[in-house]
Order: sequence, then C-alpha cells, then structure tokens
Amino acid sequence: MHSSHDAHPSRRRVIGQAGAMGALLASTPAWAQAVTKLGLPSGPNERELTKAFPEKGEMILQRTRPPLLETPFAVYDKGVFTPNDQFFVRWHLATIPESVDVATFRLSVTGHVEKELSLSLADILGLPRFDIAAVNQCSGNSRGYVAPRVPGAQWGHGAMGNAKWTGVRLRDVLDKAGIKSGAVQVQFNGLDEGVLPETPDFLKSLDIDHASDGEVMIAYQMNGAQLPMLNGFPLRLIVPGWYSTYWVKMLNAITVLDKPDDNYWMKTAYRIPDTPGANVKPGEKGFKTVPINRMVPRSFITNLTAGARLASGKPSVVRGIAFGGDCGLETVELSADDGKTWMPTTLGKDEGKYSFRSWQVSFTPSSGGRQVLMVRAKNTAGVMQPDKPTWNGGGFMLNVIEATTIVVA
Repeated sequence: MHSSHDAHPSRRRVIGQAGAMGALLASTPAWAQAVTKLGLPSGPNERELTKAFPEKGEMILQRTRPPLLETPFAVYDKGVFTPNDQFFVRWHLATIPESVDVATFRLSVTGHVEKELSLSLADILGLPRFDIAAVNQCSGNSRGYVAPRVPGAQWGHGAMGNAKWTGVRLRDVLDKAGIKSGAVQVQFNGLDEGVLPETPDFLKSLDIDHASDGEVMIAYQMNGAQLPMLNGFPLRLIVPGWYSTYWVKMLNAITVLDKPDDNYWMKTAYRIPDTPGANVKPGEKGFKTVPINRMVPRSFITNLTAGARLASGKPSVVRGIAFGGDCGLETVELSADDGKTWMPTTLGKDEGKYSFRSWQVSFTPSSGGRQVLMVRAKNTAGVMQPDKPTWNGGGFMLNVIEATTIVVA
C-alpha cells in the first residue's frame, strides 16, 4: 500500500501505487488491545490502545467515528519526524471515503478566477515540486490538561506530528487559474461529508495573500511516502505555522472568494478570544473573537516521564523536542529547581523554521527526593512560553511551560 521512500518517485509510480489504496477504512475493527494511563487532571484516567486502523501502528484511541487517534507520547523521543503510521488523526465529519480512484480523481479550482481548472493527479505531479518540514498540530492539542475542563476531545500532548511534506505550492495552482482582481480569500474543501444533510460541510479559508505566499502547499507525500488514507490521501493542504484546522485533508476543491468566508467553520467554530494568548477568565463574556490562526512555541521533555528515577551526584541527560510555532526556534532552556533558575540546552539539527527540533542538556541532581524539571522555548520573534496556563472555552492553544516531577535517589 505504501509507495517507495525514494525521494524522487516517478509520476507513474506515485499514481500507480496510490491506486492500491482501496477499501482501507475497516468498518468494525477490534479496537482494544491494551490501555495507557493518561494522567489528565479531569480524566479519563486511561484510554485504549489500538492497532486496528489501516496503515496505522499503535495509537491511542480517542474516538472511532469520525476517527480521532492520538500519537503515543514515547514516539516523540525517537526523532523529530513523526512516523506516518503513528501520526495523529483528527477528522470532523464521519463519512470518509474508503477508497479514492486516482484515475478519475480531480482537484477543482473555481470561483473568482480567470480560468476554472479540473486537475488530475498527473497534472498536480507535473507542477514544480516543493518540500517543507512542518509541524501539524491540532488546535486542541493538550486540551485534557486545561482547568477548569472544557468540552471537546480530551487530548493529551499527542495531537501533533512533524513531517517533511512533498507536493506543489498552492501559489502555482492559483497562478494556473489566474486570480481576478478583488479576490479576498481562498476556500478549501475535502471529500469527507457529514452523516446528516444539515451537517455543515467542513470548509476552511485563508486570506489571498497568505494562500499565495509560496509556503502554503498541496502535499501528496509525507516523510517520503504517499499520504496515509487517514492523513488525507491523495492530497492535503499544508499551512506551515498554523493550526491543523486549516490543513484540509482529501482536498478536492479550491474556491477563490471575492468576499470573506462566513461558513460555519470560519464564522462560528474554531474561534479564539482576540486577547493576548487567547486568554480569558472562565465565565467571561463580551470579548471579541477571531478565527484561530498562528501556532505558539512549545517544548517537551521526551526521555523522562513523571516519577522517573535519577541518581544523585551523577550526570543525567535530559532531552526532548521543541518548536517555535509560526517561526523558528531561538532557545530552549531547562530548569531543575522548579523554575527558579534556567540553563541553556544544545539544539539539534535545524530542519526548517516550522519543524520540531531536538534539544538536550546534561545536569547533575545534587540532592535526593522529588525534583521538578521544567522546559521552556522562545521563538525567533521573541515569544516565550508562559509560566501560567492560558484559558479559553475552546481549550485552544495551550502552551504553558511543561513540568515533570522526577525522583532523585
């Protein structure tokens, strides 16, 4: 089912092997193989682990339909690129095609354009190739840690992943259609549908300048292989530095608009307080909102979990991953004294400003008992992770400094 990991697959091989994707979404997998402890303050305390979904390894099961699958956190300690078979999955609408006929599939470009297009996968593959490494993160990643609790999927930290995306620039597709004067936004639609006719179609839009910036892209590969079905095969929108609500999967329609998009998923859903950090007080009302947009910096310890035991007086390595959000990573610092003092860490290879980046540091625990390790990132725009959690009713954009309690003996 997977294409070759060759970095330059031929057009025929990409399309030919993509055709083997039929009937992947099993109707009733045998879900539970094991459980994992979560440690979320308001529960649940554990979730099932499953390997039952097509093209997916072991995942934390949030929901079966539409599928919500979380990446087990230990995966992030294995490298900065998240394996395709353990890359998180989040769909909004329950009816997802079980197969895509690549011979007849078309991407339409319509609306406020000079020439409407109906592009085959061969047409897409014929455009100049573009690669970028970028973090794909759910707007509600870590929502399970928000207090007081808010509605929505109670994700841990695993609703994120980093990949090298391969495809074509959206700008090249829009240039092929020709954007008319007066265009305001570009709207994106995928092949997923609601079960009920009244369910709002999942549509997202970007301002015209953003859509044409040369970084927003249409991907047909991730990490050197074709997109898994559950991650958007055959085409997916990639919006580097922005939350994944805009990363429309199974992309099949692009519409250039001459007025702002007022569909449900822009006007009502995925909106945040127009305040610093999207932060308001629980119960607060009357504040202005805007559509969620740019990501904020985050950092995590990946090789130590709560309760890990370290030897007193002996050097220990602490490592993890971080990203700058909508720009590059400037620094990552570790505190071994509950945030009183901070020490610099050594950053790993820079895979691009939108990518995860590894970090590590050696420190020597000096006293026994419980000790709190904290990690914080600052991006190249000077934005530092906050030391107190922000709150909003959507549970969006949590990026408070993470703390891990260890035991020194």
